[in-house]
Amino acid sequence: MLYDILIIGGGIAGMTSALYAKRNNKNVLIIEKEAFGGQIASSPKVENFPTIQSISGLELSDRIFTQITEYGVDFELDTVVSLKKENDIFTVITVYGEYQSKTVVIASGVEHKTLRIPGEEDLVGKGISYCAVCDGPFYKGEEVVLVGDGNTALQYALLLSEYCSKVKVCTLFDRFFGDESHVTALMKKDNVEVIQNVATVAFEKDNSGLTGVVFENRIDKSRFTIATKALFVAIGQIPDNDIYSSLADLDKYGYILSDENCTTKTEGLFVAGDCRVKAVRQLTTAAADGAVAALNACNYILKHVDLWK
Repeated sequence: MLYDILIIGGGIAGMTSALYAKRNNKNVLIIEKEAFGGQIASSPKVENFPTIQSISGLELSDRIFTQITEYGVDFELDTVVSLKKENDIFTVITVYGEYQSKTVVIASGVEHKTLRIPGEEDLVGKGISYCAVCDGPFYKGEEVVLVGDGNTALQYALLLSEYCSKVKVCTLFDRFFGDESHVTALMKKDNVEVIQNVATVAFEKDNSGLTGVVFENRIDKSRFTIATKALFVAIGQIPDNDIYSSLADLDKYGYILSDENCTTKTEGLFVAGDCRVKAVRQLTTAAADGAVAALNACNYILKHVDLWK
């Protein structure tokens, strides 16, 4: 079967692409390697999605998935291993199969770098978060801990300092690796404490979730615990776009280069969501990208209809 639009990734960007494509009467396939919903599915509470005052990330993902499958979107749980284009047709090769399409939308997202400490995964949504924009407001007036030393960590710390009573920023080395303007602004905050040369080594918890974070001083190897209900981890993100590098240009971090139309250097290949180079990576911007990519894919098919006759 030759699909009109094949979407790689079943997060918010990918599912929104599928929704818009199907409403334009296109036959659509989504290939997702793990679980539909992407990163937002692990969030216990979402309060920044328009029209919905409060919802769990899992329920939001389930609602969108139900919506697109009721429209008739096909889906496969599989892992994409390669992508090629020959004679104006894209071939997507997966672990278990091979699919062909007139256009492709890459919406593969990113993975947050984790601390790789036992118990970390179990505490996600129960005190550990990788997004201060998403989850910071839930800890208004409380003391929180942030781990990281780059621009994202600095920006998160500044944001958290606006509504948290205390923000303890823990860095692995003795300096920050971000913009000096962010560092200067952070140092002016009375409710921010910077703790340098420490490594996160363990977590403390009870039945409700995180209760403390254990650190080790890299110089003298002493250990100490910071009591907190919230740990924000901001040590980077990992895109997984290498397999698309022959058809799409990547920046030095591995994100796909595109314009605001979500196009790539290859005609018929589009990109949406966190996997592309962009300034803001949020739920709403992922959905916006999904709509833009799908509509432009539909326009591409309309303009080049004679290619597949």
